Amino acid sequence: MIDSLAAAVRELVENALDAQATHITIDLWPEQGRVQVADNGTAMALEDLHRAAIPHSTSKIRTQADLWQVHSLGFRGEALHSLAQAAQLEICSRPPGDESGWRVAYLPQGEPLTTYPVAMATGSVVTLANLFGRWPARRQRLPAIPRQLAQVQRVIHHCALAHPAVTWAAQLNDRPWLALTPGSSARGLVPQIVRSVAEADLHEGWRPAPGADAIGMDTGIYGLVGLPDRCHRPRPDWVKVAVNGRIVTVPELEQGILNAFRHTLPRHRYPLAFVHLTVAPSDIDWNRRPDKSSLYLHRLEDWATLCQGHIEALLGRHAADLPDAGQQQRITQLLKAAEPSSAYGVAELSDALPYRDRPGSLRAIAQVHNRYILAEQTDGLCLIEQHIAHERVLYERLQARWQLVPLTTPVVLEGLREKQLEQLQRLGLVPEEFGPNRWAIREAPEPLCDRDDLPDALLELSLGGNLDTAQVAIACRTAIRNGTPLDVATMQTLLDDWQRTRNPRTCPHGRPICLTLSETSLARFFRRSWVVGKSHGI
Repeated sequence: MIDSLAAAVRELVENALDAQATHITIDLWPEQGRVQVADNGTAMALEDLHRAAIPHSTSKIRTQADLWQVHSLGFRGEALHSLAQAAQLEICSRPPGDESGWRVAYLPQGEPLTTYPVAMATGSVVTLANLFGRWPARRQRLPAIPRQLAQVQRVIHHCALAHPAVTWAAQLNDRPWLALTPGSSARGLVPQIVRSVAEADLHEGWRPAPGADAIGMDTGIYGLVGLPDRCHRPRPDWVKVAVNGRIVTVPELEQGILNAFRHTLPRHRYPLAFVHLTVAPSDIDWNRRPDKSSLYLHRLEDWATLCQGHIEALLGRHAADLPDAGQQQRITQLLKAAEPSSAYGVAELSDALPYRDRPGSLRAIAQVHNRYILAEQTDGLCLIEQHIAHERVLYERLQARWQLVPLTTPVVLEGLREKQLEQLQRLGLVPEEFGPNRWAIREAPEPLCDRDDLPDALLELSLGGNLDTAQVAIACRTAIRNGTPLDVATMQTLLDDWQRTRNPRTCPHGRPICLTLSETSLARFFRRSWVVGKSHGI
């Protein structure tokens, strides 16, 4: 259980959190194998200090029934005993109301060696010295100091995300190293951990679990997502799941989060997402790994469904709620990283989307280079690329109303491979043999039926993976082509439909759709905040 510097810090920090500490300070001297963790928690009386490092000694489990109602991070009574074996352990502690604290040093077996009264503030200070000094083989296997510190930093960040109301401070060799200020939720912590992310780039929300009232506790899920047009990552290193105050590895939940972000991010990019499940303790079995990094969760499929649905709801905010971008450089970088726009066939937008009263906050003003729609909003301007905005509209319509219609004249395809025939069968486009190495297709998706390039479109569908991939391809092929002139009424209709979509920020390929320039940014650029001097007659 104690196999690294980070593991030692994790066990001490979790003890501090169980003591309801609101301020935790960590001091590290990695070259000396020395660690000190101080907190302002409830602390321990002298009687508890004398038995704190004895194996299986814990104040968190008192009866056999408590094993199935674990509310604390620790409960086995093994952490301090293991630390006493791995290092020279010393604990100073003063409970609230006591006139002074006590300082106890321990033998490797966990028994108290010396006991002294000590003047200190309320709380506990745990010191480890000469970590792994008694185990040279384990010390030799430790990674280099920078990697050890990176592991410690990860432990602190994970604990802070799961406990955002705690103040964290860490020192390295008596110098300030890391500090995290508390917040009301994880939304205030993420910008401190990921410096390129601002709070405006994040959406958060809470959803109760079904039947929470019957259980008698606030079970549910807290979700925090980075807006896909603002922040995404090259690796899935920021898809994090916490359960009852501890970040754990649950592949089923993590995959559900990734599924919720499909067709909202550029290719080979991953989301920034954090979910925290509050689960009834009786539905959790922590005895899967000694470090509790994974667990057995009852009704896992129900939680995975709830998790994915909650993330999709957070991503599906209305376009009118799009936060002020204000940072053109970051959005420009996203545009450069996105895929190049496709040159598919023209769709008659005005026929597909009849004009009606504007439901959203955007008012179409003009078309730029027959590619972008310039729109006015209440606090600035927006530039929307017409092709990918229409692509988002069509994709969600196809998801809601997938329909195959008979063709007046069947399409004959040649040279199809076995996998292509299987793909057409999965999509419901039943290919019929029509001569040597030829197949007739008698039905097609409704948006493709009247297109001149229908045979090419069907061949493209035969190379896809599943129905969802096919719908993306159809939406991209049938969306209005860049370079097509539009009148104001048609542009307004497109904007209205785009604002009604569930995921208005990105197209199904993950490209950002809208670039926003706020009124405050315009005022800053044109120096409207400057004070005009008396020399100008004012």
